[in-house]
Amino acid sequence: MTVRYERSVQVGSLVGMIKVGVTGAKGRMGQAVVEAVTTAHDMHLVAAIDVGVPPTALAEAGAEVIVDFTTPDAVMRTLETCIGRGVHCVVGTTGFTEDRIEQVRSWCAASPGVGVLIAPNFGIGAVLMMRFAAMAAPYFESAEIVELHHPDKVDAPSGTATHTAQAIAAARANLPAAPDATTHEVAGARGARISGVPVHSVRARGLIAHQEVILGGDGETLTIRHDSLDRTSFMPGVLLGVREVHTHPGVTVGLDQYLDLS
Repeated sequence: MTVRYERSVQVGSLVGMIKVGVTGAKGRMGQAVVEAVTTAHDMHLVAAIDVGVPPTALAEAGAEVIVDFTTPDAVMRTLETCIGRGVHCVVGTTGFTEDRIEQVRSWCAASPGVGVLIAPNFGIGAVLMMRFAAMAAPYFESAEIVELHHPDKVDAPSGTATHTAQAIAAARANLPAAPDATTHEVAGARGARISGVPVHSVRARGLIAHQEVILGGDGETLTIRHDSLDRTSFMPGVLLGVREVHTHPGVTVGLDQYLDLS
């Protein structure tokens, strides 16, 4: 069913407020987003939907921006529908390949005023961790990533780890490959290779979202780690995305593009 939220406010007080819809509203991240949007001083939650409700319900409820934390399959249907109806999209769902991002770009090309933010991670600390890792990577011979999440996560490695590995690889584009004398390996023991960077995924009950980047050179290592201890840590980034997505038409990948990190 569609869940509509009409707060006890006078109509005049809604002027200038951002009308927000949430998909995946019954999930743990979705519930946190609903709470954050409901308590934000400049937002009005007009709809929150979950499995079984068509994404057309978001536009019908008057949403100007939607926040999506669903599944890799469901998110594409929602994006196609919302972009076609002129609704801006803030996406925390992971599993975006280059082909999927190109598909979203093609939808945006047909609706040039619409902004779509696809963020592998909405934690401000996580965004900084990724940026710091890319900055440091050219100064070290070795670079590996360990990401740790709860066992209910459906994708591995995480979108954050993939994004980090790609950023590290780009920063090291003109450097030799990292040293690795491994010639005999149990499949997967050295992790997955993302843009040439080994990524190791841990799934264990009690974890939320954690990642460390291990950089190594002669006689020293540098470890850059970020820990999300509660899903509320992602909400400032989500709200930033909701507020700013209309100023970034087209597809933006990564919350860092919305921050002044120059």
